[in-house]
Amino acid sequence: MKRIQAPYLSQAGRYPTGCESISAVMLLNYLGIPITAEEFIDTCLDRQDFQRRDGVLFGPDPRKYFCGSPYDPDGFGCYAPVMVRALEKAAGGAYRAIDETGTPVEVLLEKYIDRDLPVLFWACIEMRPPILGPSWKLLDTGETFTWISNEHCMLLVGYDEENYYFNDPYEGRGVVGYPKALTEDRHRAQYQMAVGMERR
Repeated sequence: MKRIQAPYLSQAGRYPTGCESISAVMLLNYLGIPITAEEFIDTCLDRQDFQRRDGVLFGPDPRKYFCGSPYDPDGFGCYAPVMVRALEKAAGGAYRAIDETGTPVEVLLEKYIDRDLPVLFWACIEMRPPILGPSWKLLDTGETFTWISNEHCMLLVGYDEENYYFNDPYEGRGVVGYPKALTEDRHRAQYQMAVGMERR
């Protein structure tokens, strides 16, 4: 069994849709970068709000912005490229953030976990099934984008023969083990997104 002792933070209360940011702050704090959740969200995270135009909902591209606000229960989330930019901004040049989207989990374990480096990892809240929708038109291109609901970001910190272990910020869950096959299925449902960090 491998388990990294990363500091734990909960998104419960102030950050109802802040799973990406809280997981990122846990990673940064583990790497010795003393940033708070508020500092990360307010100074490092690119955000964009939704708009209604003639009754049509327009919103951000989650590959470019956090959709809404992590402080808002009606916020959505963001995808790996947004967190790469935010993590690099927070790290101030000491670390490089790497978009590992599409990288097999076994490779993430070898490249990061076995070297005592936690990984931002997208799956689904409590490994619930993914749900297609809602949809909106992107503010920058006008194309229709469909969100995969139950999206969730956690900090991958370990594994054993049966489970992957996460610092799961949802509702103060703490360190949680989820079955490997189920986790990989939910990870695929969220485009196999992951972000690692390494020292420059």
